[in-house]
Amino acid sequence: MSGMIQGGTVRSTIRPGLEVDIVLKRDQRTGALTRGVVKEILTNSPSHPHGIKVRLTDGQVGRVKAIVTDGAHAGTANSEADG
Repeated sequence: MSGMIQGGTVRSTIRPGLEVDIVLKRDQRTGALTRGVVKEILTNSPSHPHGIKVRLTDGQVGRVKAIVTDGAHAGTANSEADG
């Protein structure tokens, strides 16, 4: 089961290879999410209130809204799994 961790506004939580949900520039009005794998981090500052800008492996660029987890790498972020 996959889950999501909010945290797309802090650069140190994002790294190449992570699966993330981003909002593309054209989707900013609707907030529609696009899922993909981070290829490159484009934001240089340590944080950004609207999300860290990344390029996905398919070339799309957008701001991270959530980091996708597969449960095995979630650690303690998903406390419901402990129950």
